[in-house]
Amino acid sequence: MILEPTPDFLHSLVQELAKLPQETEWVEFKANNDKPDSIGEYISALANSAALFGKQFSYLIWGIRNEDHAIVGTSFKPAQSKVGNELLENWLLKLLTPKLHFRFYELMYNEKPIVILEIPRAIHNPVQFKNEEYLRIGSYIKRLKDFPAKERELWRIFEQLPFERQLAAQALSADTVLRQLDYPAFFDLTGIPLPENRDGILARLSDEGMLQKEPSGLWSITNLGAILFARKLQDFHHLARKAVRLILYKGNSRIETIREMEGGKGYAVGFKQLIATINTFLPKNEVVGQALRKDVQMYPELAIRELVANALIHQDFTISGTGPKVEIFIDRMEITNPGIPLMDTLRFLDTPPRSRNEALASFLRRVGICEERGSGIDKVVFQTEFYQLPAPLIEVAPEHTRVVLFAHRDFKDMDKDDRIRACYLHCCLRFVNREVMNNTSLRQRFRIEEQNKAQVSRIIKQTMDAGLVRLYDAETGVRSKRYIPFWS
Repeated sequence: MILEPTPDFLHSLVQELAKLPQETEWVEFKANNDKPDSIGEYISALANSAALFGKQFSYLIWGIRNEDHAIVGTSFKPAQSKVGNELLENWLLKLLTPKLHFRFYELMYNEKPIVILEIPRAIHNPVQFKNEEYLRIGSYIKRLKDFPAKERELWRIFEQLPFERQLAAQALSADTVLRQLDYPAFFDLTGIPLPENRDGILARLSDEGMLQKEPSGLWSITNLGAILFARKLQDFHHLARKAVRLILYKGNSRIETIREMEGGKGYAVGFKQLIATINTFLPKNEVVGQALRKDVQMYPELAIRELVANALIHQDFTISGTGPKVEIFIDRMEITNPGIPLMDTLRFLDTPPRSRNEALASFLRRVGICEERGSGIDKVVFQTEFYQLPAPLIEVAPEHTRVVLFAHRDFKDMDKDDRIRACYLHCCLRFVNREVMNNTSLRQRFRIEEQNKAQVSRIIKQTMDAGLVRLYDAETGVRSKRYIPFWS
């Protein structure tokens, strides 16, 4: 959410910037220079320099004298300025790559007209004007390509700036921040005592990366703070679609929807209620076999928790217009998140976890919402085996990852792919637990009687033919053969 700055904020900003001892790489003062090309070059240079110096915004200010920072006023009126028949702002936007949400503000300061051009920092690429990238070196504008060391540093910064540190809302008063963030939930989840005053609360949230204090004295909420502790994610326009959608269908297709809900709270504050709501939507199993009692939930809650938490943590926030989704059918549930995995899906059980959103993952681990050691998928596989469910299926689409949990299905009703997938994941689970798979362990996984062990041998052979498992000790007899994953 980007709120329109109040006059008090703009006056405070002018006052604070004018106090700077000299022009910096992210602030430029002008009197009446209104040349369009010059303004475009300044936007490119200041946006790129702000990224280099760790500033969320840079500023070009008309009405402050460059030499002594005296406030002298300006005759420049951006709202009335045109290039040919085109408004200046539209002309600039058309020639900038990538497009920037820069904003002009006009105000009176001590009865003198002032114009502020607020320029957001470059995020993923250097900002170009007329296909040229600029940079501030001291108080001068230079072509970025002439300073290769600076260019390399800038690209390193782009690679290092995570989603969590970017801003969700800027220029907020302390009261507004505390209205928009469920700060009591933060202190409750972390076990940190609630500070006695507002300043202490804000300071702690800032220390945790949830907030950032601006030069004006106002506050900005980071994406981390908003996505975790927003009272309403819809208040932050670019995060509104990141709320979790929960959809219950009639039957096994998407033709008829029974109910649809969308989460409104940040992930940390709303996770417990989200899982509870999912559980109320799920049907119950009455007779499932040896591992289950009557009238128990169709899917293990621990598996649901882990998969939903993974969907939140590992999503790609740069993919707009979509977010995490939980879909419940009569015979399965599908948990989908934007973004493709950073590792091979066949190696989920043994590869150390990697996340695009390390700060988000770290905090949710810290408060016990997801696994500390990356063993979440191990637990999902174990739970599906214990509950006598088909093995989970992981699917990767061009921009999404989907994990499917299946309702109970008798062995005779499983197809070849179901059985091979279950065999492979069982072998992986045994291996990461310092054990090996054999005919007996796989029979126990499928609850197959010993007299039918030939069925299990056939499944193992099919899984070997698929290249997913291999013999651990080829020299042993047929009855003693043991198996390990192909990657071991």
